[in-house]
Amino acid sequence: MTRNMDRRLQTLAEWLHDSEYPVFFTGAGLSTDSGLPDFRGPDGVWTRRDKGLPPRPGGVPWDRVDPNAGHFALFELQRLGRLKFLISQNVDNLHLKSGIEPKRLAELHGNVARLRCRRCETTFDKADPPERCDCGGELTSSVVDFGMSLPVKDLDRSLRHARQSDLFVVIGSSLVVTPAAHMPAEAYQAGARLVIVNQQETPLDPYARLRFHEPIGEVLPAVVERLKKIMVELP
Repeated sequence: MTRNMDRRLQTLAEWLHDSEYPVFFTGAGLSTDSGLPDFRGPDGVWTRRDKGLPPRPGGVPWDRVDPNAGHFALFELQRLGRLKFLISQNVDNLHLKSGIEPKRLAELHGNVARLRCRRCETTFDKADPPERCDCGGELTSSVVDFGMSLPVKDLDRSLRHARQSDLFVVIGSSLVVTPAAHMPAEAYQAGARLVIVNQQETPLDPYARLRFHEPIGEVLPAVVERLKKIMVELP
């Protein structure tokens, strides 16, 4: 570990300790260590498509994918009271599998394991859904395809929490898919410290107070361990 990285890890841990409203934002890069592809990385889904290459062979079925160290680090931050809200672009269900509380999570692009009511936007486990929602609405896939609108309730919740945050941490997102990618800008404009953990460049890099290009699995668990030490020394 370089001295520069050590300093950045310590700074983020201290900011998390002092933050009153830490909000996190995750993209596909968080789930690559679980065996899922990202989209804009060097071998990502859209990168391969733009190069005229076929989809990457093999891969793990979505329902057999498990959370990785990055997901569990976020769960640990929730347990420590240092995760006020989590906004995700991911549809892989790994945040819920890791133990993130549904009330603290907005899945802006849906979830492959859940259905959504067309009328009131309540979601249900796809494994055991009712025939219709209690409101009478029809159930359909919660995954948001290109050209579809984001779920209004989750979008509103995300905007509200982003604007209330004093620390906003982006993890594994290229920040090019809108309107989800507007959330960090909303937080920054409202005065939050912006931190970005992503190996590729993003449009908001110039505004980040801390920038990590290192792998997520090397950053988040290390930050959590440093935070725990600070909490013991300075409860």
